Amino acid sequence: MPRQLVECVPNFSEGRDAAKMDAIIAAITAVPEVTLLDREADADHNRSVLTFVGPPAAVAEAALRGVEKAVESIDLTKHQGAHPRIGAADVVPFIPIEGVTLEECVRLAERVGGEIWNRLKVPVYLYEAAARRPERVNLENIRRGQFEALLKEMGTDAGRAPDIGDAVCHPTAGAVVLGARKFLIAYNVNLGTADVNIAKRIARTIRFSNGGFRFVKSMGVMLGSRNLAQVSINLTDFEQTPLHLVFETVRREAERYGVPVVGSEIVGLIPRKAIELAAEYFLRAENFRPELMLENRIADAVTARSGLPEFLDALAAGTATPGGGSAAAAAAAMGAALGAMVSRLAKLDPAEFEDDRAFFTAAVERDAASFEHVMAAYKRPKDERAPFVEEALHGAALVPLEVFERAAAMGARLEKMDVPERFGSDLAVAKALTTAAKIGAIENVRINLESMKNAEFTAAVEQRLRAV
Repeated sequence: MPRQLVECVPNFSEGRDAAKMDAIIAAITAVPEVTLLDREADADHNRSVLTFVGPPAAVAEAALRGVEKAVESIDLTKHQGAHPRIGAADVVPFIPIEGVTLEECVRLAERVGGEIWNRLKVPVYLYEAAARRPERVNLENIRRGQFEALLKEMGTDAGRAPDIGDAVCHPTAGAVVLGARKFLIAYNVNLGTADVNIAKRIARTIRFSNGGFRFVKSMGVMLGSRNLAQVSINLTDFEQTPLHLVFETVRREAERYGVPVVGSEIVGLIPRKAIELAAEYFLRAENFRPELMLENRIADAVTARSGLPEFLDALAAGTATPGGGSAAAAAAAMGAALGAMVSRLAKLDPAEFEDDRAFFTAAVERDAASFEHVMAAYKRPKDERAPFVEEALHGAALVPLEVFERAAAMGARLEKMDVPERFGSDLAVAKALTTAAKIGAIENVRINLESMKNAEFTAAVEQRLRAV
């Protein structure tokens, strides 16, 4: 079965008592197959951020155990810190890394949320992709007034009712916010001043909710231990709003107030691509491209040497996965790779085709994983099988649907490419592979729809097919 990896980055309202965090980490890492990647603690914020990964079921269990230990050991009535919070385990996001979709992470958050309420009687809010109310997509709206306000308002203000559980705030642990999202970069810029109002003004300038950059959330806080003001930032899509753009804007805004930037810090982990984008900007290297990175070149070489034979062996084996859906995605990935090659040879920008290639490559394993999920659902006892089968079939239909939609868009771009005649054969093969991918994907969509009973879902899928 293809590997499935989910990342979880829980934020706990404790950054000063190492023993409490050690106990929470011990509870999380006691779950087999879970790997702790990073641990960050900040005494001024009085907050810790953990990063761990593993298969979906293991990550869900680890998150639940971590929340349970936090509820047992952290008392918010005695908590003080610069960072806003409403819970002992304040926010627990699930991020798809490999072989898992964002929608599957939404279901994971909902399932863990249900267990948290049932076991611990801590009410649950859902945010980002898991949000059930538009205003709860943004975490800051849920945190309004922090724990102290929530303790007074929950049960009396209908707007503070949780998404999961009764409207009863836990007296010492508050509530917990769960969700599913893309990779987020937590990034802080420290200013050479003790005037926190300057940090707050800069935060207001750059954050999206006040007309600043899309995908930026920020606030100004005071670092008491260092007597410095800080602009605390969350980047929710670093490819759309890159790290270097935000840093340079903070630096320029600080100069307007006669204040220097004395440093910055990354909280948790950061994707390599974010550093590559910053390096390209600051170094001004005219020939910079990701392939110049040694680690990237090694990874590409290893994949080129072993990836295709292994995939073909798995495809030819007497097992149900990988199957036709994975093969369709692989055909689209090859079409995208040829599109990128022709673009480079013709001195055109290959970025869109490279994005397509990454999407289709991931879809190869996502399709196989979704089919395995269907098979696992059918193995459940007959009296409880139906809802699990229906849910699994939804995922099995959505993956090839997304492949079909993306392949159709890529095919349209290939048709519009105006390149020298000498590249015509390569372009023709790219188009043929894309057409094959579309045919294969739509066959997989339809065979899954035939087994479904949810007419509303089926109609929605049919509508998306017609739109393409």
